[in-house]
Amino acid sequence: MTGSAQPPLLFLDVDGPLIPFGATPQQHPNGYPTYPVPEPQGASANPLLARINPSHGPRLAALPCDLVWATTWMADANEHIAPRIGLPQLAVVIWPDSSDQEEQDERKGLHWKTRALVDWAAGRSFTWVDDEITDTDRAWVSAHHPGDALLHRVDPRLGLTESDFVTLDDWLRRTHQAPTSLGAS
Repeated sequence: MTGSAQPPLLFLDVDGPLIPFGATPQQHPNGYPTYPVPEPQGASANPLLARINPSHGPRLAALPCDLVWATTWMADANEHIAPRIGLPQLAVVIWPDSSDQEEQDERKGLHWKTRALVDWAAGRSFTWVDDEITDTDRAWVSAHHPGDALLHRVDPRLGLTESDFVTLDDWLRRTHQAPTSLGAS
C-alpha cells in the first residue's frame, strides 16, 4: 500500500498524547508545564487544557496525513482543542454504542477503539496515536486491516515528544513516499 494516492490517516487521541497526566512529583517536581491561552469570555475552561503545548498544532499539521480526532472528546476537540493549537476543524470518529462484541474484545485485551478505527480507515493506511495501545491491538490490526498501520503508543506522563514526532513523520513519509519534512523542530 506504499505510495497510495490518498495520504494516510492519523487518528489522534487527546488525553495522554496532547494532555499529559499521571506523572509523579519526581517526574515533574514543579508540576506539568502549562501554556495559558486566553479563553473566550464566558467560557468555562478545563484547567487541563493549559497543559496542551501550542507548538503541537503546527507539528501535527505538517505531517503528511489527514488528521482525525479519535478521542472521547469527540466534536468537543474541534471546539476546545483545535483552536488552542492552531488546527482547523478535523474529522471526528463517532464511536459506536457498546456491544457484546466490545465486551468480549475487552476481556481479550483489545482496546474498545480498535475495531472502530479499522472500520473507519476502510483499508486506508493509518497511524493511531494513543496512550492505551497494546500488542493485542497491534496484532488484531495486523490480522484485520489490509493497509499499512502504525499503532503508536505515547507515554501519558509526557504527552507527545520530539521522538514521537520523528517516528510519526518517518513512518508517514515512508508509507506515502512523501519528501522529508524540512523545518521540523
